[in-house]
Amino acid sequence: MDTLLDRFCRYVRIDTTAVEETDQYPSSPGQLELGRLLADELRALKLQDVSVSEFGVVMGTIPGNVDGAPTIAWLAHMDTSPEARGRNVRPVVHESYDGQDIHLTGDPSKIIRVADVPALAKMKGKTLITSDGTTLLGADDKAGVAAIMTAADYLMNHSDVAHGPIRVLFTPDEEVGRGADKLNVAEIDAVCAYTLDGEGAGGIENETFSADVAVVTITGVNIHPGLAFGKMVNAIRLAAEFVERLPAGLAPETTKGRDGFVHPYVIEGGVPAVKLRIILRSFVTAELESHARVLQDAAGAVRKAHPAARVDVEIKKQYRNMLEYLDREPRAVKLATEAYRKLGIEPRFESVRGGTDGSRLSEMGMPTPNLSAGMHNYHSPLEFACLEEMESASLVLVELARLWGAEKQ
Repeated sequence: MDTLLDRFCRYVRIDTTAVEETDQYPSSPGQLELGRLLADELRALKLQDVSVSEFGVVMGTIPGNVDGAPTIAWLAHMDTSPEARGRNVRPVVHESYDGQDIHLTGDPSKIIRVADVPALAKMKGKTLITSDGTTLLGADDKAGVAAIMTAADYLMNHSDVAHGPIRVLFTPDEEVGRGADKLNVAEIDAVCAYTLDGEGAGGIENETFSADVAVVTITGVNIHPGLAFGKMVNAIRLAAEFVERLPAGLAPETTKGRDGFVHPYVIEGGVPAVKLRIILRSFVTAELESHARVLQDAAGAVRKAHPAARVDVEIKKQYRNMLEYLDREPRAVKLATEAYRKLGIEPRFESVRGGTDGSRLSEMGMPTPNLSAGMHNYHSPLEFACLEEMESASLVLVELARLWGAEKQ
């Protein structure tokens, strides 16, 4: 029998690290490798219309057994964060966790400390999975992938559960903000969807940031440093001036809760030119315009102080707060809430200081809240997953299938 734990450990061993600076889609070959494996497993489970698109999107359908029941979709992303190495992941299973700090065997400096992770206090006796500390684990979002595969397996082998058709989708490149770029909502043809991409257990994320990204290009004047007096305009120094002009109170490290931020996260270049990548985030979409003005004001001040330099600011839309679109299908959140409670889990509603594929999909016309998948400390070698929470996520999907099976179009 292929268990959820078997699946999870199999998936995390495949390197699916997303690559930001590329025009390829998916951005890394491991995502195609995992996608082919998942498609083969869906076919083995006898899902219908299993396919892998030219862009690596995996889709299949669990056939419904209730006439007239709405079609819903389950989604998880295959890629992992580029913020930590995802090659040669060695999952370590900690059965009957003892409640103490977890020392990762591959790197003695890597310790998951109870004092730093409040959720650990409630996990004594459970089964946790970590990496060996030399890589991230990949629970974000292979915990979601494994939970969906396990729920699909259950429904395909339990015809007594009444449900409508369910689209199963696995997508690339969510971690670099392109997870929904190649999805066709009309082709999915579902009244709503659920992403399995949340932390812990019992969470329903029904609000996300709205997001834009800015690329700031500062062009200076280069010359041999021995001849530079009165002539050189060092783009590196101008970049430092630009960042210094961004309000300290508008940074991720100084904001929390419902506060938005302006966050420079990549700088590259040299004396002739420097490029900065800056993300703009707010729960209020209109506020992104004021964040953009902060950048334009900083750019104007640098231009005024250094008239020989160029400072160009380009802003691109990324995604929007899903809360603005979920009311198109109120049953999406209502039935998720009911599914948790039927399993004895009191749901908690969360506003995500980030985004998911569901942000884009909701805007595209398919309301898509995000549900917990059992991951913790993601984007880090200190990442871990809780098996019991992943199993709970899978049971929630089965219960959701049952509840939607009782609904009408």
